[in-house]
Amino acid sequence: MKAVRFHEYGDPDVLRYEDVEQPVPGAGQVRIRVAATSFNSVDGNIRGGFMRGPIPVVLPHIPGIDVAGTVDALGEGVEGHHVGDGVIGFLPMDGDGAAAEFVLAPAEVLTRAPGTIPLADAAALPLVGLTAYQALFDHAKVTAGQRVLINGAGGAVGGYAVQLAKGASAHVIATASPRSREAVTSAGADEVIDHTTTGVTAAVAERVDVVLNLAPVDPAELAALVTLVRPGGVVVNTTVWMPAPTDEARGVRGIDLFVRSDAKQLSELVALVERGDLHVDVAERVPLPQLPALHARAAEGKAHGKIVVVPVDGL
Repeated sequence: MKAVRFHEYGDPDVLRYEDVEQPVPGAGQVRIRVAATSFNSVDGNIRGGFMRGPIPVVLPHIPGIDVAGTVDALGEGVEGHHVGDGVIGFLPMDGDGAAAEFVLAPAEVLTRAPGTIPLADAAALPLVGLTAYQALFDHAKVTAGQRVLINGAGGAVGGYAVQLAKGASAHVIATASPRSREAVTSAGADEVIDHTTTGVTAAVAERVDVVLNLAPVDPAELAALVTLVRPGGVVVNTTVWMPAPTDEARGVRGIDLFVRSDAKQLSELVALVERGDLHVDVAERVPLPQLPALHARAAEGKAHGKIVVVPVDGL
């Protein structure tokens, strides 16, 4: 089969499109014919060698944490999946990923793909959708009527976070650049702050119950976000190299989010997609051989929106 992998850590040019032996599923595994994976910023960090501690991988390594595809073969003991099923999943970060024509996945991380969107587009959902879901509901415990500030709402996680928070009947305040303002508004934000012209702390007139920080802001800016939170509220932070700020005197908690694979939660997101309550936005489809160029674009800050990566025979 064809795959993209790197044999050493480094810049995007270490990625090679090459022939790789097709994997054989072991006990509890499913082999998937890949319809698409997607690009996530963590893929570049793993390739660059910056995540060797928390996410050790064996070289050569195939990137691609998200997968959407069709069940091709079942390992011993697998139940609940059948050859020909359309599935999606968030793959183990330390194993080979889905930047290939076929990939192995633990059966328990997979759920049925939504039937209302193209299968390849569904690869845009798992990692970022679960990040937004877990931040809002596992950690922040968002409920109806609360005020939620989403800092960095213009990215892929932010788009889902705005939709999910609004779906929970929260009042959503989002920060975004002019380029993403329309998308954030369409996702349901009640207020949009242009962070390129206005300081967030100055723009939020009334304190909020929840701050979800998705932006790689300056440490001082991150620390200032806690002042916007009501007593007893919470700051959930996804930029985990900077600890989430707290204010013990006012009972404001700071939580650093490490997203986890969860097929049950992913199935809930799929149900929202199929009901039309959650929109999956795909900015581009990129052929698998062009994945190294996509990594290079991302490193230069020129890859915008959620981009899915499709094997050549899937285009």
